[in-house]
Amino acid sequence: MPFDYELDYSQLDLRKNPELYRVGKGEQGVLLVEPYKGEILPYWRFKTPDIAAESAQKIYDLFEDYRKADDFVGMDMARKFIQMGYTRARRYTNHKGGRKYNEDGTEKEREIDPVKAESAAVFKGWWDKIRADEDYLRRKKAHQKKYG
Repeated sequence: MPFDYELDYSQLDLRKNPELYRVGKGEQGVLLVEPYKGEILPYWRFKTPDIAAESAQKIYDLFEDYRKADDFVGMDMARKFIQMGYTRARRYTNHKGGRKYNEDGTEKEREIDPVKAESAAVFKGWWDKIRADEDYLRRKKAHQKKYG
């Protein structure tokens, strides 16, 4: 079931109402779902590989904290932030300033930034680890079966 953009997430606490959470595709809702956005976003950084490594480790630690608390929504939100670390760092790798399109809507020429590419690789490693985590995958399937 797709992520539900019709809900007023500013008024919801999805830790108290996990039944309202939909995994969706990719990073859908990553900057909406509270209280997780507020808990994870302050640690999300990718300017340099060292900053990315510290960020990804902290977000993965939160992923594990959510697991210990039996909080799948938190686990999935941590996964989304790690995935977004990869995708945004890749965008900045390919496009200076992170802007993919010119003002006229045409795609900008790629300019490879090796520092951002390293940052992206850091997040990709953690994202791959989560995608291979059998416990996470079981919880995801169970949440989707129960709530859609």
